[in-house]
Amino acid sequence: MKSKKFLKFAKQLLVLSMVFIMIASFIGCSSGDAKGEDTSSGDASSGDAVSGNYRVGILSGLSYLAAAADGFKDELEKLGYVEGENIEYQILSTESDMEEYKNFSEKFVEDEVDLVFCYPTEAAIVLQEVTEGTDIPVVFGVTNIEGTDLVESVREPGGNLTGVRYPGPDLAIKRLEIMTEIVPDAKRILLPYSSEYPVCYPQLEELPAAAEEFGVTLIEAPAKTPQDLEDIFNEYDSQDELDFDAIVSIAEMFAVNPDTFLTMITFANRHEIPMGGALMEFEGYSSLFGVNINEYVTGQRAAGLADRILQGEDVSTMPVISDESFIQINYKEIQEQGLDVPENVLNEAEEIIR
Repeated sequence: MKSKKFLKFAKQLLVLSMVFIMIASFIGCSSGDAKGEDTSSGDASSGDAVSGNYRVGILSGLSYLAAAADGFKDELEKLGYVEGENIEYQILSTESDMEEYKNFSEKFVEDEVDLVFCYPTEAAIVLQEVTEGTDIPVVFGVTNIEGTDLVESVREPGGNLTGVRYPGPDLAIKRLEIMTEIVPDAKRILLPYSSEYPVCYPQLEELPAAAEEFGVTLIEAPAKTPQDLEDIFNEYDSQDELDFDAIVSIAEMFAVNPDTFLTMITFANRHEIPMGGALMEFEGYSSLFGVNINEYVTGQRAAGLADRILQGEDVSTMPVISDESFIQINYKEIQEQGLDVPENVLNEAEEIIR
């Protein structure tokens, strides 16, 4: 009798043990899958353990875009590159100074870094020249490739550069479009820009057709230096009547450099002329809206490319990827100027300042 009870108990215990093992195995598999999904990253590698120790240079060419460096480092850390353990960063920063671009690029070559991440376009152009003939790969971000000869093609860049393309012409057209929607009465629009920077010209080539579609006339105001830009607006100040109704900044440095931004925005406010293009706030002044890219996301996407290069992939055959637009609306400033924003524009915006 006792042996029968014992056998019955043993069978029950065996069944329970098997159930427990099955449940434990299922949970283990599920948690492994979840971890794999969490560590996957679009352009990045599969998250295998990082081998080696690396020295990576970062050439930050404009403080306005500094979030790109943060995104780059944060994403590489997620991929297993831990600063102080298996990666060391050498960060050199300037404010669109071409001479410093050259000096910093030469410093990276002298220090024999394993890779350089750089932004914006002008930094990439200088690095291309300085690193020619070396085996140092360069990953660019916030960089126009149109009209720059930085890459042979988007699909196969050749040379030692690849990166994240800045869609300058697309952004310029969208900036013009949004201005015409916020200020539908504007028929003549001023385009101030730096004539010394090649990134402007692919945008300027695309804008006339867009202007015709939107029913506006464009007035270009090229300036070689910040002083030239100030002289242009001083000349406009001396006129009894202005021949433009709004100011749109194309994707170039004058719109986001504090000094040149102040030159333009103080003039715009004095004459009650709407100004937008790049969202910039400085010393209590603000533009109405910005159509740009998310610099932090640019850095993250560049990190994915950098990871693949550091792990042995050929930079010359790694396709360039493109950023997407990021629309910001300063609704508060727009209302203070007695303007309104159509619902369709608000629906497109990723950020609205109220």
